[in-house]
Amino acid sequence: MARSPATNANKVAVALSGGVDSSTAAALLVDQGHQVMGMTMSLWRPRTTRGLTDRDCCWASAIAAAKHVCEFLGIPFHLVDLETSFKAHVVEYFCDSYALGHTPNPCLPCNRHIKFGALLRRALEWGADFLATGHYARIRLAGGEHQLLKACDPGKDQSYVLYMLGQEELGHVMFPLGSFTKRQVRAMAGAYGLPCADRTESQDACFVPAGDYRAFLAQRRPETQRPGPIFDLQGEQLGEHQGIAFYTIGQRRGLGVAAPHALYVLQIDAARNALIVGPKASVLRHECWADDVVYVSKKEPQAPLAIAAKIRYRAPEATATLFPEPGRRAKVVFSEPQPAITPGQGIVFYKGSVVLGGGIIAESG
Repeated sequence: MARSPATNANKVAVALSGGVDSSTAAALLVDQGHQVMGMTMSLWRPRTTRGLTDRDCCWASAIAAAKHVCEFLGIPFHLVDLETSFKAHVVEYFCDSYALGHTPNPCLPCNRHIKFGALLRRALEWGADFLATGHYARIRLAGGEHQLLKACDPGKDQSYVLYMLGQEELGHVMFPLGSFTKRQVRAMAGAYGLPCADRTESQDACFVPAGDYRAFLAQRRPETQRPGPIFDLQGEQLGEHQGIAFYTIGQRRGLGVAAPHALYVLQIDAARNALIVGPKASVLRHECWADDVVYVSKKEPQAPLAIAAKIRYRAPEATATLFPEPGRRAKVVFSEPQPAITPGQGIVFYKGSVVLGGGIIAESG
């Protein structure tokens, strides 16, 4: 591939999955003259008594694809074993959250502890100046402070799953794709001749075989599969559920309860192994509380702050007021009630295109 003249060349480690985004990010950095190396994470290799599982095959295929990309680009390939950390910080968190009646997003602890935690530290130990990934987001230096910004392509913006990045991380991270659309990235991958240019994207949790998280949980948290009562808002039992892992806030289908009007899951009470259901209007909530709140600037607001908030990855932004509370906690009050505010999901705070920070939803009201 033809290379552009090097400008402010750096040593950059690229987190390579073998997919089109991370591979194109690597190709762009090579094209710009940086000294690039590929780093592929070994995260999860479950075994069965019958030998390799389908997920093992996918794992091996991803490693082979990433190695092929490195060979194509002429850059070093490194396989980084992070399985112990991944199990502790992501897999156990995922299972524990469902046992609490929450609906977790495993990408959030993975980005915090694995990609921009353990992997970033490893890259810096190996002499890299930066860790680059294929995320669609941007970084800007303003007034001596690193800001995390939304991507230029609103349909691919991934700033929501990066809210936990602070000043130290952002000072050593690059997002080469943040100024491009997905269509442009596909076109660049084709122009570079990358072997992964037409590879489809996986939407499943990388450690859950065939996306069957209920079977995964049945092995590790069998209590989430125990049947239990379904109550209405008056405390009357309407039926029986199949196990709290089968449900999430706002869910309508699959309740198996006959009623004169549609019923929705309003609360998952893990302590009683019960579901609380009610009418659609009761799914709407005006406020929520978040735990483990962090701010990109590392500076907690000292007064209530007008923000836009996202309560899940694909949710639209909603105008709200942020009230910081002691102990890395915050209360968010929405201008308009929001549907299905779900414990375990991230809530991310924005000011225009700038990510202010975020946390994990603990409860709503």
